[in-house]
Amino acid sequence: MTGRQKDRPWLMRTYAGHSTAEASNELYRRNLEKGQTGLSVAFDLPTQTGYDADHVLARGEVGRVGVPIAHLGDMRRLFQDIPLERMNTSMTINATAMWLLALYQVVAEEQGLGEEGLTALQGTTQNDIVKEYLSRGTHVFPPVPSLRLTTDMITYTVNHLPKWNPINICSYHLQEAGATPVQEIAYAMSTAIAVLDAVFASGQVPEERRGDVVARISFFVNAGVRFVEEMCKMRAFGRIWDTVTRERYGIENAKQRRFRYGVQVNSLGLTEAQPENNVQRIVLEMLAVTLSKDARARAVQLPAWNEALGLPRPWDQQWSLRIQQVLAHESDLLEYEDIFDGSHVIEAKVEELVALATAEIEHIQELGGAMAAVESGYLKSELVSSHAERRARIESGEEKIVGVNVYETTETSPLTADLGTAIMTVDPANEARVVAALHDWRVARDEARAQEALTALRSAAAGTDNLMPATLDCARAGVTTGEWSWALRDVFGEFRAPTGVSGAPVAVAAEEGSPMAEVRRKVAETAKELGGGRLRLLVGKPGLDGHSNGAEQIAVRARDAGFEVVYQGIRLTPEQIVSAAVAEDVHCVGLSILSGSHAALVPDVLERLRGAGVDDIPVVVGGIIPSADAKALIEAGVAAVFTPKDFGITGIIGRIVDEIRLANKLEKLEV
Repeated sequence: MTGRQKDRPWLMRTYAGHSTAEASNELYRRNLEKGQTGLSVAFDLPTQTGYDADHVLARGEVGRVGVPIAHLGDMRRLFQDIPLERMNTSMTINATAMWLLALYQVVAEEQGLGEEGLTALQGTTQNDIVKEYLSRGTHVFPPVPSLRLTTDMITYTVNHLPKWNPINICSYHLQEAGATPVQEIAYAMSTAIAVLDAVFASGQVPEERRGDVVARISFFVNAGVRFVEEMCKMRAFGRIWDTVTRERYGIENAKQRRFRYGVQVNSLGLTEAQPENNVQRIVLEMLAVTLSKDARARAVQLPAWNEALGLPRPWDQQWSLRIQQVLAHESDLLEYEDIFDGSHVIEAKVEELVALATAEIEHIQELGGAMAAVESGYLKSELVSSHAERRARIESGEEKIVGVNVYETTETSPLTADLGTAIMTVDPANEARVVAALHDWRVARDEARAQEALTALRSAAAGTDNLMPATLDCARAGVTTGEWSWALRDVFGEFRAPTGVSGAPVAVAAEEGSPMAEVRRKVAETAKELGGGRLRLLVGKPGLDGHSNGAEQIAVRARDAGFEVVYQGIRLTPEQIVSAAVAEDVHCVGLSILSGSHAALVPDVLERLRGAGVDDIPVVVGGIIPSADAKALIEAGVAAVFTPKDFGITGIIGRIVDEIRLANKLEKLEV
């Protein structure tokens, strides 16, 4: 021992929620008993995108990747017997962040917290809409009104919930969408600048309270497996934030300028192949955000080893929590000052990242700022390009992933010997129960009061009033998530973000003798045999899953292989996908679903294709699909199923050509 007092550990969280509010409440209380020190609520996709459970787009998604919260009654049950004044609760919610915070506040009031007690509430709402446009896809409203919602929430919390973090500028999903460390820093900082500029321009915060606003801005960051570079990234983040807040906004108090961040380490970097290797990946990624005291995360949540296979079980989440606890309580990490101070290697890397990220921030400002760079498609196109380059490095073997493209031989794993029990499954009947409970809620509430609150919300949205008071009234009146969102859609409209596919450059060259050249030859030959023109591939994302990275990479590679690609972005109904397939006379339909709703949505697409008389079009499916589900999809008529283990995109495109030839009774072409 050094004799000095150990630092206090970071907040330890587990990102969790599933099925129903009651089931999630039980899980939270169990995790808190195991030593978890904060809550991190995962909401299902309908809740995140502003739909009630009985909306057509919610089908197959209810309670699947998080907890469904449709109204105040659900929020009450979610936090039953959990004293909110003693919690630090992170809520991963963006487009509907104001609504969920209002429900949380009203539950706190019902627990007995008066106006003074509410000032003790601690936690975070993610509330970063820019990264939704770029990578995660749970946006609802256009950029300008979305920024207004964010501004209103920030100004409300600074005045009424002073310990709450009203926004978590989130670069996590940017990295998963392909961002380099420089892009991750630059895009997150540009978002923070856009938000702070809007808050200060709103006139809702007096000059002398600017520091209070800056002090409540937090960040949510990804940590990849290149942990030295990732740790340097965090030090660079802190330096740039200190400079921006001091020079752009005049914040003199160093404590208010401190870079405050939480982290979830990289989930989409986890592998389906040899999934036990994910444990050491998670540990290395956690070290990136804990080793350096001066750039240490304030809160950490770790994925589970089996997330590339499906939903983790409580035991899997416990394992991830124990990883944090061993580091914090058994190692000597918290006994020392920053162990990297004075390292010329670290300092040089940090300076490089600061210089490159600062230059990119300045470029984005020249384009008109983060919002303008979203609307023009610049940011999305850059991310799609970076991701395509990384995928190409993996496929060529330049970037090695153990168990995937190197050291692929393996012993049989006892962890996955029975895949049926190696992950948690959500009861398909759960959705009907949630829908029935929603209808009961609507019948039992004071309908006149709910409609009056919605009318007041629309009126406030059409004017300039802060929207938080009207939202709180809606929460108290029993309004539902979908009703709150539709009231604002009526005023603000909806937004479809740029896909970035058309502007992405060629990532894999078709050099003579290369796999890409052979696939291009197959595409051209097949098109010729089918009567000229080009092969047409429809890439569709049914339901509410906004993880579009895989779909975008398939679309880009198919385009480069000579396909004409029809890709309309995220959030489509099976009906819309089939209509597009018929209208565009496509040769193949490719469906991408990572949320687990494939069992409900894929058979619907197949049935509608049969109904339209085009059941000879092969349908292929990609996503996080357990082997038993993949077998069921094949039996239902799907031509091929691709999962994360199928990392070679060029090979996938070749398989798609094979399925088109098979469906059209053409002889197989050998490559």
